[in-house]
Amino acid sequence: MPSAVQRKLSFKQQQLRFREDAILDAVNRLLSLKGFDLMTMDEVASEVGISKASLYKHFESKEELAAASMTRLIDDTLAVAHDLDKGLSPIQRLKAVMRWAVTTHLAGSMPSLPSTRSTIQHALIGYAPYAERVSELTELLGGWILLAQETRDLSPDLPGEVILYTIYARSCDPVSDFLKNGGAFTDDEIVGYVERTCFDGMTGSH
Repeated sequence: MPSAVQRKLSFKQQQLRFREDAILDAVNRLLSLKGFDLMTMDEVASEVGISKASLYKHFESKEELAAASMTRLIDDTLAVAHDLDKGLSPIQRLKAVMRWAVTTHLAGSMPSLPSTRSTIQHALIGYAPYAERVSELTELLGGWILLAQETRDLSPDLPGEVILYTIYARSCDPVSDFLKNGGAFTDDEIVGYVERTCFDGMTGSH
């Protein structure tokens, strides 16, 4: 059943949105597989099954494509965070968001976080929608981190920024890829191990 937003759109507008969603899905997979610098517009067009000329009608450059993809990823993360049970504690919410991110990564739908050395970083800095979404997500997760530190569910000795970026990094942690490629564990087991090592460490005291 179409959503209220979709019902307000004309058929042509809905088709345009579906096409752009398909394009961004392809970009997600390619960014996850090979990263921004190695991804090409030809590959994106081929993945979607459209001509490169058609692709350029939707997005003017590879940088705009990647920025739109990363922005949609943050939107999805915010939606997951806001939909969590309000009865969960801050630490439980942080773990839930991280589990979703790792699960999405293992499914091949999570673009890697942009490296500070990548050319995409410059494009993202100037892409206002992305900057706004990242600021919103950082504020939300940062608030949960502070609350979790107050209850000592997270170490109050660690800077909140260190914890935040550690959680962000789990979404593209190659450890999960190595474990999946090894074939010894299920995706659910891998998610559990990544969560445990991230939040509990690797000592035997927990």
